[in-house]
Amino acid sequence: MSTDVMALPELRIGPLAVWPPVVLAPMAGITNVAFRRLCREHGAGLYVSEMITTRALVERNAKTMKLVTFAPDEQPRSIQLYGVDPEVVGRAVAMVAGEGLADHIDLNFGCPVPKVTRRGGGSALPYRRRLLEAILRAAMRSIERSGTGIPLTIKMRLGIDPEHLTYLDAGRIAQDCGVSAVALHGRTAADMYSGEARWDPIGELAALLSVPVLGNGDIWEAEDALRMIRETGCAGVVVGRGCLGRPWLFADLAAAFDGRPDRRLPGLAEVAATMRRHAELLADWLGEDRGLADFRKHIAWYLKGFMVGSELRQRLGLVSSLADLDGLLGHLDTDQPFPAAELGRPRGRATGPRRVVLPEGWLDSPDAHGVPEGAELPDSGG
Repeated sequence: MSTDVMALPELRIGPLAVWPPVVLAPMAGITNVAFRRLCREHGAGLYVSEMITTRALVERNAKTMKLVTFAPDEQPRSIQLYGVDPEVVGRAVAMVAGEGLADHIDLNFGCPVPKVTRRGGGSALPYRRRLLEAILRAAMRSIERSGTGIPLTIKMRLGIDPEHLTYLDAGRIAQDCGVSAVALHGRTAADMYSGEARWDPIGELAALLSVPVLGNGDIWEAEDALRMIRETGCAGVVVGRGCLGRPWLFADLAAAFDGRPDRRLPGLAEVAATMRRHAELLADWLGEDRGLADFRKHIAWYLKGFMVGSELRQRLGLVSSLADLDGLLGHLDTDQPFPAAELGRPRGRATGPRRVVLPEGWLDSPDAHGVPEGAELPDSGG
């Protein structure tokens, strides 16, 4: 496909204009207000919250209400909801729209983790196409009643496994229900995060639908985003694991879509400063103890490829205060350039393929629309 990336129009998601056409993937335990702000400081796009469960939201669970936090200057505010029961999803969407909690809602039909799929949620749900339709119609009714016109999108995978692909049916149903865009990750639930994402189905879906289709999977560098759009004709890209420990990827993406060749290759001194900024933002949001505890998961991603001794890595992995972090970062050999060997290499989770855990009888009929008992998760995030 010969799509001229530089001639792309801005991505339109309902009334929202997004340029560059880049979306930060919702990642549980990662894309909180602190991480989103850090990424926004590097480049523009649409930055989506981590997964918010609809039951926890309508019950105003304290942790969930903390996660539904946006910085004062964060525009547009984008929230991802997860739910299985159409009635609960409808109530949650009504709450978001009616109380002005966000400017965009994404529904999660892509999560492959067992605690979600065993309840019929995430990437398991589109197989039950009537249930999928009921959820989407309930969400759209809530938006219509609110009078806000807030755009609704969905994110999904190819299907459960190669024998149970759902992306074409699910895309058609979503479009018929009135969603503003569809994001497709080029893996099945059974793939988890293994192997290479398949981009051909993204192109197939983009050719089928009239609403924007966003491509997701293996965007490690800005050039990958350009190549995905050229090869598939998708309207934009969704970036997940590629930005872990590399929030400056959004600067590279902005440059690439603006036709500029400059790319960020920060040396360890700049990476250390970014680490400090990330920890500071988390401390501001959660308090120093909890913020630094949350920051620890990011350390290995930031330092990937740099020469840092095992003892120092271990001590950084136990950091509990900004003062401790400052002292430990002072021991880094900050003269090191960016490790170019890491460019284009996978980051984050690399969970291999596995059997998808499903509710009993889930595959008996794609037209069944009952909600499994205990389907709604009681809390949110990672």
